Amino acid sequence: MSSTEKNKAHAEQAKGKLKETVGRAVGNERMTAEGRMDQAKGKARHAKEDIKDSFRS
Repeated sequence: MSSTEKNKAHAEQAKGKLKETVGRAVGNERMTAEGRMDQAKGKARHAKEDIKDSFRS
């Protein structure tokens, strides 16, 4: 996995986790859902890169 894509995936997951936590703390369901969505995007990006890496080997 390219380090750039790996970093983007981790940053997106961290951003999502923070958003979800803040959303729960203030009682904002929309922000909580957006945080979960950002985490899912980061996990999907990471999975995509893993698949690409498996074909390179």
